[in-house]
Amino acid sequence: MNYTIHDIARKFGLSAHTIRYYDKEGLFPFIGRNSSGNRVFTEADLEWVALICCLKDTGMPIKEMKRYVDWCTKGRETIEARKGMLSAHRQAVLRQVEDLNRNLDILDAKIALYNSPDAADILEERLSAKKAAAQQSTLT
Repeated sequence: MNYTIHDIARKFGLSAHTIRYYDKEGLFPFIGRNSSGNRVFTEADLEWVALICCLKDTGMPIKEMKRYVDWCTKGRETIEARKGMLSAHRQAVLRQVEDLNRNLDILDAKIALYNSPDAADILEERLSAKKAAAQQSTLT
């Protein structure tokens, strides 16, 4: 089955403009064209588009994606380099996940506080303490 650029845009939540941009940047080297010159995506291309979207969504710069794509087009001689790049990117993503989890813990603690039956008293007490500390620091 073949897909148009608009089919791909809907399927992956991208704009047609973004897909064209990625293609111009060399991220879709295997995408064919029909007799009218329009991009034609195949079932096999869907996995490639998904990978590019994954790399984008996890923060890989386009320049790095392009290097990866270039290595892919060179064949088996670059397998180790590709594996190394994706492994390093995976580690960066894991660090991002750890950071997000720490931030999520902070949000959860704040929400739990607001859900507490004593929330108003606790928050008022904290506010008073902050005001007193701020006043004390201006006096010294």
